[in-house]
Amino acid sequence: MQRFSVEERRRRLAVRHRVAPALRAELVEDAARAVVCLHGTDSSSVYLSAWARTNAFTVEALDRALYERRTLVRLLAMRRTVFVVPAEDAAVVQSGAAAGVARVERRRTEALVAQLGVGDVEGWLGEAEAAAMAELERRGEVSAQELARAVPMLAARVRLNPGRRIEGNVSVASRVLLTLAVEGRVVRGRPRGTWLSSQYRWTPMARWLGAPLAELDVADAQAALARRWLARFGPATQTDLRWWTGWTAREARAALAAVKAVTIQMDGAGPALILPDDGETTPEPDPWVALLPTLDPTTMGWKERAWYLGSHARALFDTAGNAGPTIWSDGRVVGGWAVLPSGRVVTRLLEDIGGAATQAVALEAARLTEWLASTAVAPRFATPLARELVAAG
Repeated sequence: MQRFSVEERRRRLAVRHRVAPALRAELVEDAARAVVCLHGTDSSSVYLSAWARTNAFTVEALDRALYERRTLVRLLAMRRTVFVVPAEDAAVVQSGAAAGVARVERRRTEALVAQLGVGDVEGWLGEAEAAAMAELERRGEVSAQELARAVPMLAARVRLNPGRRIEGNVSVASRVLLTLAVEGRVVRGRPRGTWLSSQYRWTPMARWLGAPLAELDVADAQAALARRWLARFGPATQTDLRWWTGWTAREARAALAAVKAVTIQMDGAGPALILPDDGETTPEPDPWVALLPTLDPTTMGWKERAWYLGSHARALFDTAGNAGPTIWSDGRVVGGWAVLPSGRVVTRLLEDIGGAATQAVALEAARLTEWLASTAVAPRFATPLARELVAAG
């Protein structure tokens, strides 16, 4: 059985995820492909993750890929999370991960519609969805609020998460759009505000991409998705794959068998998996540091994180398991950062990384401050260290 060192895993992370400065991409599409897809729940994270992996990155470059070339597309997919996916992989992600989430979300939407007291929930919901799609086709794009005003039956409001801390009223329009989105029938288009906005207008997927997403065999799509993920994140465990995809153990085992994943031994950890032709040693990159944002796909890419996170989880993750902004040095998380209301980036190291690396962190923080140009970025998920840094000013 082949053995892999922790150092090899860290070298692979630097090279394959394009986080080492010398290995940054020229195109934002390649930055996304380097980690399969970019995490998009927090709208600012998409831009900051691309900034960290792309030379001479601009907001306009990512906007052109998202809204003009449409070579990147937002999908609600793995773990019911929004991702920015290369368009050529959209059908794989939809059939391999989003379809399973869609079945759960449709049942949830049906339960919410039942609150309205309609006799035929499925029939009523089918009529509402048809009306929504007709309005989207007629207008090209529409916000949830505009859709609710245009289609009266979608203006009804239902109670979401009753009895829980996040309880609240939502319009049927919002739930219908979410259900259609996770089924790959509609897509988030341009935001209603700046690149920091999380309020989007919606459009039919077929109109946005020029054709509907191909319906792939689920097992084939899951194998293709596992292959893409393992090529970027291997060596990794089945537990890691299940975490990233949201699959059952049975689905993960089948996908790994389909790609003929090979078991290897990780020093200090245990067995893990790689693709059958992926056993070569990675050349050592130059020393590097990186500032990765909230929910960055590298930070969130594995379930078992001790080899790169160490003992820093409590400071850098919130209680729901969402990663905050992290400082990386040579494949390890070594601290965190935040953006002050003035737009200045402030950092805190959680361990001694030596003078040269510490200076490199300061230079990277200055580079990001300059790029932000006084733009205040408040992450959607506040972690303990990020809150402390902002409070300290």
